[in-house]
Amino acid sequence: MPLSIAVSGANVHDTQLLELTLDSVIIDRPDALEILQNLCLDAGYTGYAKHCEIRGYIPHIRPRGEERKEIEINPDFKPRRWVVEVLHSWTNRFRKLLVRFEKKADNHIALLAFAFAVIVWRKFIFVHDGVIVG
Repeated sequence: MPLSIAVSGANVHDTQLLELTLDSVIIDRPDALEILQNLCLDAGYTGYAKHCEIRGYIPHIRPRGEERKEIEINPDFKPRRWVVEVLHSWTNRFRKLLVRFEKKADNHIALLAFAFAVIVWRKFIFVHDGVIVG
């Protein structure tokens, strides 16, 4: 489920948006003392653990090749796929968002918010054979 939106140009690396993304989470988080919250990041975020710790997250930054080594040692190991990749896949199903044609960031953010609302609606209201269930 999408928790925040950060928009930039295609030539901006994800690490430069880490602070903006973590600061713009729209759902109130529980106190860090009550529930510890983990944040899984890939190897591109090496060196950014301090930004996560300041905001109350426990960063888990997986180095390159670690999954491959784990599979060689343990054949039953199933690598985790990041939740963000699934959300990007769901967002790419909205053809209007696949390629950005909007010049203004506000217009693009509005389309993203609408797409995220549809994604959440689809996850909470199950439709089977045209009949809403639940």
